[in-house]
Amino acid sequence: MANMPISEMRLPPHLAHLLAARRLDTAKDVLSLPEVELMSVLDAGLPTTRAAVAHVSEAACPPCQTALALLEERVRLGGGGRLATTLCGLDEALGGGIPMGKLTEVVGPSGIGKTQFCLKLALLAALPEYYGGLDGRVVYIDTESKFSSRRMIEIGQKSFPQIFRQEGLAQKMAGRILVLRPTSLADFTKSLEQMKVTLLQHDVKLLIVDSMAALMSLENEKATAGFRQHPLRWALSFIKSIAELSRIPVVVTNQVRSQSNDDGYHFSFEVDRKDGNNCAERFDSHLIAALGIQWAHAVTVRLVFESHSGHRFIKVAKSPMSPAVAFPFVVESSGITLLSDEGIDVTGPEITSIRYQGQNVLAR
Repeated sequence: MANMPISEMRLPPHLAHLLAARRLDTAKDVLSLPEVELMSVLDAGLPTTRAAVAHVSEAACPPCQTALALLEERVRLGGGGRLATTLCGLDEALGGGIPMGKLTEVVGPSGIGKTQFCLKLALLAALPEYYGGLDGRVVYIDTESKFSSRRMIEIGQKSFPQIFRQEGLAQKMAGRILVLRPTSLADFTKSLEQMKVTLLQHDVKLLIVDSMAALMSLENEKATAGFRQHPLRWALSFIKSIAELSRIPVVVTNQVRSQSNDDGYHFSFEVDRKDGNNCAERFDSHLIAALGIQWAHAVTVRLVFESHSGHRFIKVAKSPMSPAVAFPFVVESSGITLLSDEGIDVTGPEITSIRYQGQNVLAR
């Protein structure tokens, strides 16, 4: 909660005005300064300075909870706090769906289905609550011009025909999805800053960035090597603060980059196969997620979309709710469909690897 704005902390008026006048806008601005330096900045005595630190610390730090209290809250909410994907096996693995207030990453090679997955999530967030949706607005940051209203409506018609037969409902839901197409990181952050009030008022129930890697690649082209990581750190901090403060699910897609494929990774169910049956595997590309280690540590949930053994898979590679598990899927007119709700356990180096059998990914 380091980026929590001072203006939203309900501090005593005299402290709020004092901090605002000194341009100390976030908890981080206040708490990162030594006590003596903060006294100088505030031009105040030790009691006033310590009072400011105490109030900001109390507002920014969430209260402690026991494991029992968290379990009881989970039971009371009945699986709330999630955006269900309607992919039963995946939802069960994630404890009900995409978590609210957290950063979820969807990473995989181009053309494998990441945007299809995001379109379905946007649709689900806009659906009325009595149909299992969140009945809210969606902000869709489309950095690669891949968003398709026609495809989203097609997914809705095939997935929820009873809803889309109602006159005007499809148009109403489409009107709830705000699509932004920033051409730079500066445009991206400016757009989100302008919408921050709306996000905090819970009018928006889902934020999607498709894709963050494309946005950063544009920024890196303008930056020198020594400064390339700074824009990513700032963007990451900003996105996480939006998720935490607005308590909405934030889904960000990521691209992949090459890795040496001398040593192939295999799922456990492939180990006993004959070498002749695995000849197609030799043409796999072994990839890793772009954006680096700092980004990987920051995301709460990482869903890997990959292709091998003649199938596409959604792999829960990182999640505090689930062990690593993979689900085979296909892309149909109704969107992504799991071939089985029984997940395949993932172990060893295959947890972090991303496999791409190109001829299967591009097949339609």
